Amino acid sequence: MTTIIGIDPGSRRTGYGIIRLEGNRYTHITSGYLDVTAYSSCERLRPIYLGLQEILQSYQPQEAAIEQVFMHENPGSALKLGQARGAAIVALTIPIAEYSAREVKKSIVGHGAASKEQIQFMVKRLLNLKQDLQADAADALAIALCHAHARNLRKLTDLAEKKG
Repeated sequence: MTTIIGIDPGSRRTGYGIIRLEGNRYTHITSGYLDVTAYSSCERLRPIYLGLQEILQSYQPQEAAIEQVFMHENPGSALKLGQARGAAIVALTIPIAEYSAREVKKSIVGHGAASKEQIQFMVKRLLNLKQDLQADAADALAIALCHAHARNLRKLTDLAEKKG
């Protein structure tokens, strides 16, 4: 049994989602987002760091997955996103895997150009959730699920190589 936290870094809202992986079964533990819009852009990194540290202490995940920064049209936005991602990475004291947005979408929906609504729908479906998910929380859960899929695929590949 492994507990995985997925992080969707954002300069205004950083999503988090925690799942438990048992074999091929996924269980939703918690999800949400850290809203840092009340802070100036320079002050936003500290509450992201502290908020994630508190979540880590409460739920004790063993592995983490975080979305890679993709290049925005606006370099200023990319820098702010990179800073939020850095604050999240520093807060994580466990092994971290990185996935591109395209990898996550392909893993969860089946194609790399999936919409936010498609991600939300499939995350709810995969985790058998009844309640609606906020977009940042759904994205974070999708990142955690992507990591779980990749982790299981690596195990299968390792088994095949040992047998072959």
